[in-house]
Amino acid sequence: MAKPIVAIVGRPNVGKSTLFNRIAGERISIVENTPGVTRDRIYAEAEWLQYKFTLIDTGGLEPESDDMMLKFMYNQAELAIEAADVIVFVGDVRTGVTDADMQVANLLRKAGKPVVLAVNKVDDLAKYSMDVYEFYSLGLGDPMGVSAGQMIGLGDLLDEVVKLFPEGSDADEEDDTIKVAVIGKPNVGKSSLINRILGEERVIVSDVAGTTRDAVDSPYTYNGQKYVFIDTAGMRRRSKVKENIEKYSVIRSVSAVERADVVIVMIDAQEGITDQDAKIAGIAHEAGKAVILAVNKWDAVEKDNHTMKRFSEDLDRDLKYMPYAPKIFISALTGQRVSKIFELINTVYENNCMRISTGLLNDVLIEAMAMNQPPAEKGRQLKIYYMTQVSVKPPTFVLFVNDTELLHFSYKRYIENKLREAFGFAGTPIHFIARNRKD
Repeated sequence: MAKPIVAIVGRPNVGKSTLFNRIAGERISIVENTPGVTRDRIYAEAEWLQYKFTLIDTGGLEPESDDMMLKFMYNQAELAIEAADVIVFVGDVRTGVTDADMQVANLLRKAGKPVVLAVNKVDDLAKYSMDVYEFYSLGLGDPMGVSAGQMIGLGDLLDEVVKLFPEGSDADEEDDTIKVAVIGKPNVGKSSLINRILGEERVIVSDVAGTTRDAVDSPYTYNGQKYVFIDTAGMRRRSKVKENIEKYSVIRSVSAVERADVVIVMIDAQEGITDQDAKIAGIAHEAGKAVILAVNKWDAVEKDNHTMKRFSEDLDRDLKYMPYAPKIFISALTGQRVSKIFELINTVYENNCMRISTGLLNDVLIEAMAMNQPPAEKGRQLKIYYMTQVSVKPPTFVLFVNDTELLHFSYKRYIENKLREAFGFAGTPIHFIARNRKD
């Protein structure tokens, strides 16, 4: 089951980003008193009780504004509302209900999504309790007085949010269908690749960047294996957004990655690797998904005997955090090597799901430590007692040690390399968790 999406919306400067940061548990959104600081939607993974969900922070809603930036923020917030399963509407107890609040409430009623009404900045419930009741006039149900700054009432707020999640949100869905998300910058050829695979014009293809606004699911069966290909809106930096059609919904792409088993990161061979490519690939890496790097428009590149090798080296340099990802050089236009994608999908998916017995793992660990002794610091040497695998998608291992502070990143990477030498794990990140043995 895909993680529920919770969008935090409201007019500017009511404390949405502060609330977002409190729930997410880290300072992700910039918090300032200047209205409009949060321009694009920011997202984070959050958890409450047994529920995990994707949280979206949005720019403030100003329906009547003539300011182009506020209009952009309004459109972005509308897209977040459309994508969300539950909406948290934030008001400000100190300014009371405004005309803008009323307009936002009308928008939310039309959306027909479950709404939790949070009245923020209630630092003193005795002082502001009567002011909270004013928000009943919005017609969005019972207002809940909270203070994001003082962390008051957030538990009760989240209790109400998770009650509204779709049924089965806390359960894992068992299905033999492999879900494949295709992500990348605008106009890199995502829709063209899916159409080439499906053999039909299932997804609109245009030279205008941003034609694909939604994440589109396309079922397909190949050699008896079922797949669902998810085409996503292109992701672009804010500085590149100039026209309405280029106001992309990043959260839809993030959500698509979240519910995918395999992610194909498409890169334009003519443009080369950009910073934006690295950021987009990082979304799949951080989500722990199996990844394939597909360099598209390879037919349009002038080549010599070393062109592919040089491009591969560039990928290794610019995407050095994911050396495990296999590369394929394709042309969605001509179909060059497209049929080979299925073999890669199956391989990286199996590796993402691979489970290794504790006995085999510790054989590799013992040999690795014999070849390269664990590091020492201030007279204390790291001792790794044993290792066990605790989950898949991605493969996750717990290392039981004498002191987690002694397990440096470099030695963890060394152990990862030894696991990859022994078991492959092509196409999947590997996660490690260090635990003190006494814990």
